[in-house]
Amino acid sequence: MKKYILFLLILPLWAFSQKMVSKEVMEVKKFQEDLNAEYFNPKETPLRGDNLKNFKGHPFFPFDMKYRVTAKFTKTKNAKPFDLPTSSGKTKSYKEYGKATFELDGKPYTVTLYQSLDLIKQKKYRDYLFLPFRDATNEKETYGGGKYMDLKIPKGDSILLDFNQSYQPYCAYNAYDYNCPIVPEENKLPVEIRAGVMYEDIYHH
Repeated sequence: MKKYILFLLILPLWAFSQKMVSKEVMEVKKFQEDLNAEYFNPKETPLRGDNLKNFKGHPFFPFDMKYRVTAKFTKTKNAKPFDLPTSSGKTKSYKEYGKATFELDGKPYTVTLYQSLDLIKQKKYRDYLFLPFRDATNEKETYGGGKYMDLKIPKGDSILLDFNQSYQPYCAYNAYDYNCPIVPEENKLPVEIRAGVMYEDIYHH
């Protein structure tokens, strides 16, 4: 009888954990499908000519819960607007919104989150935050210039960073038509983030 009761207690926990994992996997799957759809769409894609014709979809790192982290969020007080350099030599206006501190393999890392002063003029992007970062996979399995993540302003003192939903800037695929923010020094992580979109440079030959 005891064994039977124990089994009944474990069953809901098992079902709950399965449900949690699948929800997170589904979110990443949706991100991947949306990103591929954007690149296949002639009206939205940064790809041109043969690059669009030959595009078969992005390669992705396998989903890994290790790279879905809850970070401690600290909002920056009295942040001043500043010009972030871009790949074309121009600048774009941003302001620092806050910092996120998280752990990977037991080591703490901090990244800075920004708000685009152009985007916040549009209602649908008013609560968007921008995280450009570099890591030790750049120039090997990911774009040399780093990767980006889109986030929403958190309601409390924590923020979810799901690196499985990180992507390469448009300049990785088309350096001529786009100018992409360069990753600031403070967001260069001395660790491999093997998550999100992988990259093979067939676009700049």
